[in-house]
Amino acid sequence: MENSGSSFISGHRIGYFAGKTGLEMKKTMHFFISGHAVAILVFFVNFVKINNGISDEANGSWSRMCGRKQLRGNAMRKTVHLCLSSHDEVMFRSEADLNMGFNCLALAVIETETRLMAEGILSTHCHGLMQSDSYQEVMRRMRYAYTRFFNTKYFRHGKMAEKRYFVLEVDGLYHTISAMNYVLRQGLHHGVSNTPFGYPHCSAGVIFHSDLGRTWDGPILGSSARYNYLPSNVHIPAKYRMSESGVLLREDVIDTRYVQELYITPRNYLFQMNKVAGDEDIRRQKEENGIPPVTMESIEQGVADFSLQQARVFEQGRLDRNRMTDTELCSVIDKVIVPRYFKEGQSASIYLLSDSTRAEICNMLWLESNQSRWLRAAGEFLGGKSVTEQQLRRCMLCPRNGK
Repeated sequence: MENSGSSFISGHRIGYFAGKTGLEMKKTMHFFISGHAVAILVFFVNFVKINNGISDEANGSWSRMCGRKQLRGNAMRKTVHLCLSSHDEVMFRSEADLNMGFNCLALAVIETETRLMAEGILSTHCHGLMQSDSYQEVMRRMRYAYTRFFNTKYFRHGKMAEKRYFVLEVDGLYHTISAMNYVLRQGLHHGVSNTPFGYPHCSAGVIFHSDLGRTWDGPILGSSARYNYLPSNVHIPAKYRMSESGVLLREDVIDTRYVQELYITPRNYLFQMNKVAGDEDIRRQKEENGIPPVTMESIEQGVADFSLQQARVFEQGRLDRNRMTDTELCSVIDKVIVPRYFKEGQSASIYLLSDSTRAEICNMLWLESNQSRWLRAAGEFLGGKSVTEQQLRRCMLCPRNGK
C-alpha cells in the first residue's frame, strides 16, 4: 500500500522536488506541509467565524464572540451571583476578619474547582460572581470555615449569617458584565470609598492589574507562615501567594484572564467602573434574552436596610468622610471600650457582655456622636466622627426588637 504522506506530496507539485538533495528535500517538505497546516487552520477559524455569524466589521464583534465563548465553554457550569448577609449583625468586625473571609471563600473556590469572576466583602455581607456546577458547596464550605473562625475569636455560638443565602442566576454577556460591575463597585455603592479601586476588600484592583500599574510587589509570606491565617486542616497549593497582612492575593484566585476577555480592553474596564448605570444597560440586557435585567436592586436583594437612593448618591463619588465605617466603629468597641469591662488577662468580647451593658455602651456612643455632629466636639471614642443609629445597633448587637 502506498504511504499516505507520499501520495499527498506526489499529488501536489511532485515536480517541485525534482533534483533536490536529501537535506534540501527534508527542509522543503517540512515547509510545504507547515504551509498547508497554516492554510487549514486559517480556513477553520474563518469557517467558525462565518458559522457563528461573526463579522470583523460588525460593531462589538469581539464582545459577542467572548459571550459565545462564555456560554459554550462552560456548558456544565452555571454563572451565579451569591450574597450572604448577616442583617442585624456585623460579620466582619476588623481588617483581619475581612481578610479571613476572603481566604475562606478562596479555599472553597479552589477546592470545588470553581471559576471566581468577582467578589466584594463588606461588614455585613459578601458578594461573589462565579461559574460553578456546585455553588451550594462553595457557600457551605465558606460559611462553615468562617463561622468556626469568628465564633472562636469572639466567643460566639451558633450559625453565622442568614439561614438562606441569596442566589441570582446570570445568563448572557451583557447580564454578566452588569453583574460584575455591581459586585466590583461594592465599596463605592456602600459609601466606604470614592472609587471602586479605593476599597481593598474586593477584586476591582486585580482586573488588568498590570496595565493599570497595580501588580502586587509587596512582601510574600512563606509556605509555613501563611497557615497562621488559614482555617485549620487545610492545604493550599504553593502557587497561591499570601501577603504579609495574611490575605491570599486576589490576582491568584480570581480568573482574571477570563474576566479581561469579557471587558476586552483596560480602557473599557475603566469606563465600566466609572460610569453611572442607566437605561442603556437595561435595554441591552432586554435585547440579549428574556431574562430580567441585572440591576443594583437585584444584586442587593439579600442585603438588609439597603437604600437604593443612598447608593445612587454614593455612586456619584459623594463620600461622607465624617462618618465612621462599621470596621472603624467595631475597632473602637472591641479594642478600647469592651476591655474596660473585663479584668486584666480575662477573655474580652462584645458577645460576653450582658444585653444591658451593651445597651448602655450604645447609648453612650450615640450621645457622643450627636455631640460631635452638632457641637463639633471630638469626644472620647469617636474622634469627632459621626455614626448612624443602624450602625450602632448592629455593631453593638442591639437590634430594635431587643432579640
